[in-house]
Amino acid sequence: MTTAQWIRREAEHRPPPAPRLPIAHPVIWYVVAGAVTTGLQELVFLGARPVLGSVAANIVAIALTTLANTEFQRRVTFAGMQASPLKLHLQSAGTFAFYAFYGSIVLVSLQAIVGTPSATLEGVVLAITSTIGGILRFVLLRWWVFTTR
Repeated sequence: MTTAQWIRREAEHRPPPAPRLPIAHPVIWYVVAGAVTTGLQELVFLGARPVLGSVAANIVAIALTTLANTEFQRRVTFAGMQASPLKLHLQSAGTFAFYAFYGSIVLVSLQAIVGTPSATLEGVVLAITSTIGGILRFVLLRWWVFTTR
């Protein structure tokens, strides 16, 4: 048997490639990153809240997690998709501004309704608003920032 025949037979008997795991889907990765980021934001928020107050603690928490989350999304969730550097910077700045403004409005509104909400209530409300904002962010990232070309 020649080498060429052996290679051909070996190739014919290889098992088919394994199916792609559903975890590779961008939505799954986006949700995982969002959950981790929201958890980190909550920890920073709860740690900084007694010193800075709710609104400032939320802004600090968002500032510390936005860049890491955006980089993760670029490298993992939307890997292989093209994005211009300008869009990436605008997206990071826009994400920070959106969540800072949105979270601040929600916290001020909660304080107006409840009076003196507990840290737990503020944390839960911020997690819910972060989830809603995350859905909007995914749409923006998928169809504007990380486009397929």
